[in-house]
Amino acid sequence: MRLISYASASGPRVAAVLPNGFYVDLQQADSSLPSDITQLLALGHDGLRRAALAVTHGQAINPAEVQLLPPVPRPEKIFCIGLNYADHARETGKQPPPEPVVFNKFVTALRAAGEPIVLPRLSEKVDYEAELVVVIGKPGRHIPKQQALEHVAGYTCGNDISARDWQNHKPGGQWLLGKSFDSFAPLGPELVTADELPDAGNLQISLRINGHTMQDSRTSQLIFGVADLISYISGVCTFSPGDLIYTGTPPGVGFARKPPVYLQPGDVVEVEIERIGKLRNPVVAER
Repeated sequence: MRLISYASASGPRVAAVLPNGFYVDLQQADSSLPSDITQLLALGHDGLRRAALAVTHGQAINPAEVQLLPPVPRPEKIFCIGLNYADHARETGKQPPPEPVVFNKFVTALRAAGEPIVLPRLSEKVDYEAELVVVIGKPGRHIPKQQALEHVAGYTCGNDISARDWQNHKPGGQWLLGKSFDSFAPLGPELVTADELPDAGNLQISLRINGHTMQDSRTSQLIFGVADLISYISGVCTFSPGDLIYTGTPPGVGFARKPPVYLQPGDVVEVEIERIGKLRNPVVAER
């Protein structure tokens, strides 16, 4: 099943995507289901089973009539992983890390498909990073690797936008702030549930700017796979339904190119992941 979140007068609502691309609001189809995707994910497999049944008799909504939100509009936590593709580590001249490199983004960085990436006045080196994003469904702490995938609700496309001048050249390296400017975490457009994608470990992942391919790899290049990351992070903190993990980016990022390539106003950035979808965002300058 494919899920989206959309805006309404009462707040974010969750809908399923029909094969023809139209949507079905799940709570309108079954009043016992929650209107919010995080609450739906908290119901676990039973909630998703009921949602799948509701789709069959729900009223179709034209996508042109709704405003998309990020699939999870208000996650409790956004984790990100650095240097997690073997081929990306090679392009930066660094050795693959012995443990995951973990940082995070503010929730205010999230943007939906179609919404603009805003180049801030305070940065002149804004970069792109195509990423597979894991959406947590089942909560947990100290999760064994062998059970980690049981905690995955699904997957979506993400773009870890990065102000390289903040990340690399501020005192101490401002990873958190350099990664958390408003609009620096595009996400979506759809969440593909884990039952439709039992193996996310060998998917093509690519990024294009204005139709030109900048990144092209496969998730088989991940140094630490999805199960490794969930187990590792859960040793530190408790996962909650709707938490996100941006799993890292493949080679081809702008700062590693010669000469470097950074995002410019007027660019259109597309992240595409096999069997998941395409995330498209325009680029504008901050006013």
